Amino acid sequence: MLNQLGAVPLAADIPWLACASRQKRWLVGVSGGADSVALLHLLVAAGFRNLVVCHLDHGLRGRASTEDAKFVRRLAEKLGLACEVGRADVKARMARCGESMETAARNARHDFFADCARKHRCRRVLLAHHSDDQAETVLWNLLRGSHGLKGMRQEQSLLTAAGVALELSRPLLHVRRSELVAWLTSRGYRWREDASNAQPVALRNRLRNEALPLLAEISQRDAAQSLARGAADAEDLAELEAWALEQAQVLDPQGRLHLPALRILPVALQRMALRRFLLDHRVPSLDRALIERALSLLDVKNPASVNLPGGGKLRRQAGRLRVDL
Repeated sequence: MLNQLGAVPLAADIPWLACASRQKRWLVGVSGGADSVALLHLLVAAGFRNLVVCHLDHGLRGRASTEDAKFVRRLAEKLGLACEVGRADVKARMARCGESMETAARNARHDFFADCARKHRCRRVLLAHHSDDQAETVLWNLLRGSHGLKGMRQEQSLLTAAGVALELSRPLLHVRRSELVAWLTSRGYRWREDASNAQPVALRNRLRNEALPLLAEISQRDAAQSLARGAADAEDLAELEAWALEQAQVLDPQGRLHLPALRILPVALQRMALRRFLLDHRVPSLDRALIERALSLLDVKNPASVNLPGGGKLRRQAGRLRVDL
């Protein structure tokens, strides 16, 4: 169903728009929903013209998915922008790869963006994730035991399964969805409403429609805003952590962890160094228990290796730690 949307000036509250190059080409992920349509209109209003609108039909909503694709194509044409529309069979991917619906859809989008990046010789992808999306991400990461208040980053490098390095940017990450809707409404812009967002089928739907409103009711606070603010604070701490580890020089020239340098650090920084080291080696399913097992390798009286998820090992040898996958 198409909705009429949008009021207040918004572009001034989005620093990314003032800083980003208008000469460079940008790929823009546009689903047809309010957030991505708002991003596209904001970009055009700010003078961005070298844009490629990228829309992937996930094949999950039948005729509605087809209408979404038609809407995005017409919008791109109206704005005078190049447009790429792809289609993926997410259900088939779920069965083939054993992925959840959300994971399969996300990986399909990354594959699609990789194809668009190759075709248009552009690795820069703009995504319309906003503050409410960030709150959902933080809450879910907390529930599944992730390290700290982990959310999405405004700037992120991503290597796709096809080996294409993408540079993801999220200009709206600190903007509330309600602000985007108000902005669209004030200008009479239209978008597509995904009726499935109100259904309690996907995990994010339940966090958005059930968990966050309940947390707000219990705390008498804007739970989404609090979680998003916590993620921003955690990002500042992550920068401090990276600086501290760089000063400590815990990596040798071959990229291995140098145990003498690691041992003189506070235990909290030792954990951080091990976590970053394992993340850099793409070790999956990192949790506190695994970091504690890795920490035991600093003591030479303990066994010299730790099993890693996926069949690899973290080994201690000649005063260094290395990952064997």
